[in-house]
Amino acid sequence: MNSSSRFYVARLAGTSVFDPLGDPVGRVRDVVLSPHGRGARAVGMVVEVPGKRRVFLPITRITSIAAGQVIISGILNVRRFEKRSAELLAIGDLLDRTVTLTDGSGEATVEDMALDENRHGDWELSKLYIRRRKRSGSSLAKLMGGRGETLTVSLDEVTGLFGTQAEQSAALLLASYEDLKPADLGEIFQEIDPKRRLELAAELSDDRLADVLEELPEDTRVEMVTALEAARAADVLEEMDPDDAADLVQELPEGVAQRLLALMEPEEAEDVRRLMAYDEYTAGGMMTTEPLIVAPETPVAHCLAMISREELSPAHASTVHVCRSPLETPTGRLLGIVHFQHLLRERPDRPVGEIVDSDRHDLAPTALLHDVTREMATYNLVSLPVCDAEGRLLGAVTVDDVLDHVLPEDWREQDEQPTITGQIDLSEIARRMDEDSSDDDAREG
Repeated sequence: MNSSSRFYVARLAGTSVFDPLGDPVGRVRDVVLSPHGRGARAVGMVVEVPGKRRVFLPITRITSIAAGQVIISGILNVRRFEKRSAELLAIGDLLDRTVTLTDGSGEATVEDMALDENRHGDWELSKLYIRRRKRSGSSLAKLMGGRGETLTVSLDEVTGLFGTQAEQSAALLLASYEDLKPADLGEIFQEIDPKRRLELAAELSDDRLADVLEELPEDTRVEMVTALEAARAADVLEEMDPDDAADLVQELPEGVAQRLLALMEPEEAEDVRRLMAYDEYTAGGMMTTEPLIVAPETPVAHCLAMISREELSPAHASTVHVCRSPLETPTGRLLGIVHFQHLLRERPDRPVGEIVDSDRHDLAPTALLHDVTREMATYNLVSLPVCDAEGRLLGAVTVDDVLDHVLPEDWREQDEQPTITGQIDLSEIARRMDEDSSDDDAREG
């Protein structure tokens, strides 16, 4: 292997992976270790490829590990990575783990680890970069400004490295995932055990946890919410979109659901109760009660400022609803809607009521799912207003909510299947099967 004879795991995270032609294929997210005795060897890396899929890269496929790049031979196996029972993830399982120094000087936390290439070409875990736990009131702690001393030690100078997963700090693990979107973080939550899931949830802010819960399968999010303290669970429900919160509350045991609704802010709880009155597969059951709503005299510039808010999904930001007062659902009469592209074409000071599209397509809250999908497909819409018999705006159904109901209930748990188009090259398939087999052999060996 043409590379440095040592690399540090935490520094390697995020490094680009290149194929033999120099084209980027993904980024390193972790190193897979196989423990043996008091040590461990690397069997591969977890690489994130386009589409946020995490795949396994065998260590035997790596031809070079250098600053800023990892170069591989051949192609990546696109099967989603699944950790085996005898394997450990260097970042996911060992980083920030508490270890005890064998010289009796106390405990320390692992901040990085080094792997060295031996004469057989194997990468062995060799050194740990650790930070001593500070001793309250000690002169050393004062000298270090409250932080412990750092040092590099060999594996035989510490114990407890391969202890239980619970010994690792959830805060540091989440820090390595801070750039992930909620859907991708949700995938990670599904892969870890329930106890670890709750440890990570405790480190998330309420709004971040709410976003993740919206991306989880029904059984997983019910399990998490019922395990949270009731006050925290209520706060998280308040941060969720009302339609997603209503779906989740309906999945909870009756006693738990009523207790959480009682702990929520009255206005937030009322929105959820109102949505729970509709069948899940109707426009009323799918709609959000918080679409963008303005009065007719509102200037275009104000509407553009509203749709530019970062927390809005593209579907929600696509449409502004122009209504008579009151401007909270259920509103006064809906006058019409304005799409964001129309707003971009108008002068900033023009009242939005002058450009409203009164030839709108709205739905009754009892409209069934197939009516909603047909209306969206017919008129190429990503959002539809939902109105009562008096023409008052009750909410809006967006395309992402429709997709959640059209797809199979377990779609979040299903792995994507590659689509083969054009002529099938049997020799290429055979070659890939041979490579997959050799990859598994290398991982087992």
